[in-house]
Amino acid sequence: MRCNNIKGLIECSFVDWPGMVCGVMFLGGCNFRCPYCHNHPLVLETDSLPALPLGKVLERLAPLKKWLNGVCISGGEPTFDPELGTILTRLKEKGWKVKLDTNGSRPFVLKKLLAKRLIDMIAMDIKAPLDEKKYIRCTGRRVDLENIRQSIRIIRESEIPHEFRMTVLPRYHNKNDVAELTAYLAEPLKLQNFNPRTTLDPRMAIEEGFSPEIFSDLQLLASGAAHNDSNDKMLIAS
Repeated sequence: MRCNNIKGLIECSFVDWPGMVCGVMFLGGCNFRCPYCHNHPLVLETDSLPALPLGKVLERLAPLKKWLNGVCISGGEPTFDPELGTILTRLKEKGWKVKLDTNGSRPFVLKKLLAKRLIDMIAMDIKAPLDEKKYIRCTGRRVDLENIRQSIRIIRESEIPHEFRMTVLPRYHNKNDVAELTAYLAEPLKLQNFNPRTTLDPRMAIEEGFSPEIFSDLQLLASGAAHNDSNDKMLIAS
């Protein structure tokens, strides 16, 4: 099968796989329209972006194998690509470890890929606590939250390394959201502070992320650590 939805490649990243140095392959297309998305060309302009043939990508990665620990598949939303299984299979055949980034909206795809042992690590982006109104606000789409819950269960039961993460910004998130989601997961939640440098919705460019002080407090909550500070500065309006 000819893979024609690879829209970008980073040959060396120190930030996309915790504790690992990896290449990053970007697949186009996504079912969400998160207004603060920083990879929005992959979401809105995927048909106009040139495709990188899988064979060429593998050729570019091959000489880096002595330095890279694996390859991260990101997007967009990779699980919407019908050729994802082929891409992962080819990578595994070449001896690569594989990390998958996903929004968790297609649990049946995750289950199939895990059953075939095509994934070595998963990072799932959770947009908000599992509340329909909050999720719609953060994704710009109506989302089947049961699919999100199923993906969380599948990932937690997979027995492979994983992380759950959430991008936070004052317009959409507050300390109660972080605490609620962390309690639901019953494990640490990795937070990413919003960066207005490039966003799907241009109006988001005037927004700001949390201050370093408040973001540090949110990270403490997300780690599952006890938070005894009742300072009202944490009560950020949602």
